[in-house]
Amino acid sequence: MSELVKVKAKTAAELLQHFEVAEENQPLLQADMTPLACIQALAENRCYNDAVKLIAHALPKREAVWWACLAARHAAGDGELDADNAAAMGAAEDWVKQPSEENRQLAKKWSDKTGHKSAASWAATAAYWSAGSMAPEGQPAVAPPPYLYAHAVAGSVSLAAALPDPDQAEVKFRRYIKQGLNLAAGGRGDIDAPATEES
Repeated sequence: MSELVKVKAKTAAELLQHFEVAEENQPLLQADMTPLACIQALAENRCYNDAVKLIAHALPKREAVWWACLAARHAAGDGELDADNAAAMGAAEDWVKQPSEENRQLAKKWSDKTGHKSAASWAATAAYWSAGSMAPEGQPAVAPPPYLYAHAVAGSVSLAAALPDPDQAEVKFRRYIKQGLNLAAGGRGDIDAPATEES
């Protein structure tokens, strides 16, 4: 994976200005590192939260929200989402497929209802924070800050890795980082497909 075709930033420094890296991880990073080299350095040193934040800021909005959806869906397993979180998950996925204002508002509805306590809820929040206005209906438009969605994406992915079984967090972080890099390289994040496709 030599080229992250979906990532516009040429250096990691362009992305690192939008969020804080943990102080103890800063010695791993150099201003002229590529985003890929930076992500790899963080992941190799088990600095998973910061690697996730960097990917979330590097990906375009739709790919970033889709990454949150993939992680949240994987973390939930088979049928483990309650009705509200399933609706939040569906709203986020619908926004990725068709980023309309109607779908964005549905994502807001379900992110509010689920209270930002799950990966699915944060995925829906990321969709809502990706565009449009954050002001109440009828009020002057207030655009979300440019990288607010990336913070929600990172929260969703990190929560998906940590819950419900923290003992599995490292395995899941590595999976999700691999998915994020696949999306950044122009893939669909479906890292299991080659192993399961048989004709």
